[in-house]
Amino acid sequence: MDNAGYTQLTRQSGLLRELQVIANNIANISTTGFRREGIVFSEFVRRLDRQEDTLSMAAANAHQTYLTQGGLTMTGGALDLAIEGEGFFTIETPDGQAYTRAGHFTPNAAGELVTVDGLRLLDAGGAPVFVPAEAAQIAVSRDGTISADGQPLAQLGLVVPDDPSELRRSTGVLHEIQGDTRPVADPVILQGFLEDSNVNPITEMARMIEVQRAYETGQKFLDREDERIRNVVSTLGR
Repeated sequence: MDNAGYTQLTRQSGLLRELQVIANNIANISTTGFRREGIVFSEFVRRLDRQEDTLSMAAANAHQTYLTQGGLTMTGGALDLAIEGEGFFTIETPDGQAYTRAGHFTPNAAGELVTVDGLRLLDAGGAPVFVPAEAAQIAVSRDGTISADGQPLAQLGLVVPDDPSELRRSTGVLHEIQGDTRPVADPVILQGFLEDSNVNPITEMARMIEVQRAYETGQKFLDREDERIRNVVSTLGR
């Protein structure tokens, strides 16, 4: 296969990855706290051996997580918390700390606030958040102070990555940050609300159609290239 064919194969691989990402976005339109992802394409250029010409191709090198605000849905739940503006809740996992915008929490048997998967919510100091079982009223102020029957229990802290490109989805609505984090200076947490997915279904469907068409066009080129090579081989073999 010539250079044009290799270039197109690289592009096809990237388009296929993007289709998979778009499909995952669409599947999570209704997932609380889900962050839309995209594929970052970059141009790869290298000089060919013993030639003055260069080979240029676009490669899908990384996922990008979009941090735009999702809509807010009122639930009235005392432990349903939505972040307004920037920031992530800190969650304890078996592999270390993870970060999420999904704010539906419940107390476990020990009274610690946990996610739907049973992972513990951490406060600003990195400690689990404990809520007494006998508490009649739980209040969460906008700055993240959690109180039970008027007595402060913990201070939730929101964090953001120093470099947004270092935010990676680990699983579901959990993310890992490969670099350093910093606390949000003025966090805003709304009690009784949950943040919706920030996926726009119309945008995603339009993008899926666009990428599918590009993939089909590329596949037609590869089919023609394959046929051309077969014809050349057949001619030389006579």
